[in-house]
Amino acid sequence: MTQRFDGSIAIVTGAASGMGRATALRLASEGAAVAAIDLNAEGLAAVVAEIDLADGRAIAIAADISSRDACHQAVARCVAELGVPTHLANVAGVLRAAHVKDVTEADFNLLFGVNVAGTFWMCQAALGEMVPAGRGSIVNVASNAGLMGTAYTTAYSASKGAVVNLTRSLAMEFAKTKLRINCVAPGGVATPMTSGAVMPEDVDWKLMAPYVGFRPMADPSELAAVIAFVLSDEARQMHGSIVSADSGLTAG
Repeated sequence: MTQRFDGSIAIVTGAASGMGRATALRLASEGAAVAAIDLNAEGLAAVVAEIDLADGRAIAIAADISSRDACHQAVARCVAELGVPTHLANVAGVLRAAHVKDVTEADFNLLFGVNVAGTFWMCQAALGEMVPAGRGSIVNVASNAGLMGTAYTTAYSASKGAVVNLTRSLAMEFAKTKLRINCVAPGGVATPMTSGAVMPEDVDWKLMAPYVGFRPMADPSELAAVIAFVLSDEARQMHGSIVSADSGLTAG
């Protein structure tokens, strides 16, 4: 495998499982030292152990990214133990499904706390190091749900739509720098998040057909490959891009 990230320092959120884990492993396999962030300390330990076993370098940072302070502390620890981050992959996310009338305040706050605030605070903290260094590449993970209307996941869709425009706005603010800020919008991916999603009992599957699509769910490693490409210098002309990797869900 090519060493596109040799000598780089990458922060990956949601690294204990699913796409985050796959992304951490992919970047480490290509030479990056990885700061793996997640609430799941046990999952993080397993990822770091796997990277170490492959002669890579990684540290585990257990943190709740919905907290601004936690994000800034996590980046500070990355700087102290690995160095100034050159890459950030905001992969952490949560999913809840319900009829609009049944969405609880707790679930709504959780969705926006992790998916939106977590992405924003991590970008803010990482940019605080990247801007003075004059280099850096960020990929935020949204969803096809952030690019189209989706029944039963209104709050989730709204949070991912916010990630899309957050990415575009950051790209504009830093357009005159050498930094690159982009977004990857997956469709269905076989992860613990999607397998654990609980739909309403009376779900109208015909209504949901456009969001299911005609192809199988992606493997997390396939999305990790997309994220790695967009983060890498091979995508140097990409800035403010929203990259759909959804097997055609948003093509129609």
